[in-house]
Amino acid sequence: MTTLLPEGFRDRLPPHADAAAAVESRVLGVARSYGYERVDPPLAEFAEGLASRLKDGGLSDAVRFVDPVSQRTMAIRPDITAQVARIAATRMAHHPRPVRLSYAGSVLKLRGGALQPEREARQIGCELIGLDTVAAARELVTVAVEALSAAGATGVSVDFTLPDLVDTLAAGPLPVEDAEHLRDRLDAKDAGAVAELAPAYLPLIEAAGPFAAAIQRLRDFDTSKVLASRFDGLEAIAAALGDRATLTLDPTERHGFEYQTWLGFSLFAKGATREVGRGGTYTLMHENGAEEAATGFSLFAASIASDAVAERRRLFLPVGTPEAAGAAMRQAGWVTVAALEAGDTPEKQLCTHLFVDGEARPL
Repeated sequence: MTTLLPEGFRDRLPPHADAAAAVESRVLGVARSYGYERVDPPLAEFAEGLASRLKDGGLSDAVRFVDPVSQRTMAIRPDITAQVARIAATRMAHHPRPVRLSYAGSVLKLRGGALQPEREARQIGCELIGLDTVAAARELVTVAVEALSAAGATGVSVDFTLPDLVDTLAAGPLPVEDAEHLRDRLDAKDAGAVAELAPAYLPLIEAAGPFAAAIQRLRDFDTSKVLASRFDGLEAIAAALGDRATLTLDPTERHGFEYQTWLGFSLFAKGATREVGRGGTYTLMHENGAEEAATGFSLFAASIASDAVAERRRLFLPVGTPEAAGAAMRQAGWVTVAALEAGDTPEKQLCTHLFVDGEARPL
């Protein structure tokens, strides 16, 4: 029983661990090609500092402990985005804006959920800090989709949302008494409750669906044109993606977008049982109280289904194979497994090919 792991934790074995590492490498490679430089924040920080940058209630999902050196409460990060925001706002506050940063690392949650029981995960992402424009959002969404494709994901789709939609309408042409309750009912697609609270908002529920049709329904709904700039921005982002992803729009989706501002998006891929990433625009707070706009996305390597990345391609080198021959095959891209004793076989070493007469032959 001592070998059992706690609930929500698991070992990742070959070839799945290799696949996750390859996903991480390829995602970060795409990010680097767009100018996103990597940062590597620590696994744990002082709890009060981390709490100040996590979204509301974020620290309630963090594992906390008392540091034996400082005797202060520390927390293991449940999310890396907050740490990247801290770095940008403090140690890189002098850096010309916008600053482009990427990251990859483990995160730990206090408890898992029914749909996502894992408590530990590898989070990969990018943050563009210091600019709140359509061009910045377009770049981030493009990088996210391209990174997924590079990681081997197929059937990529992007589901857009407008997190501050209700607030914008309530402060302008469609005032409501209880905006928070209305947001909750719209998110739940509870047409009956919305009809009682604010019937003018009912068309927002019907607007969800394929992007082109949904954006047109929203434009028809927005007779005051208060949302026109947001719709223009969404269409510019959609045009940049072209046919690289399937696009949908759910204007009232709020779950997971509690701290985003005008744009949020979820990423999906064929074969994945749940979303493989999420992103959007948000505001980070500096220690002097100043606010700064930012846009970012996070991906979870283990959620990205990729048969191409996970495929084993191992070449068995029989006893006596010249070292130079093995080196040449590795240079050509092969993973070689050398027999260390006469009784070794390709089957024992889970090889897919055998080195015979100077070439790789499939088994």
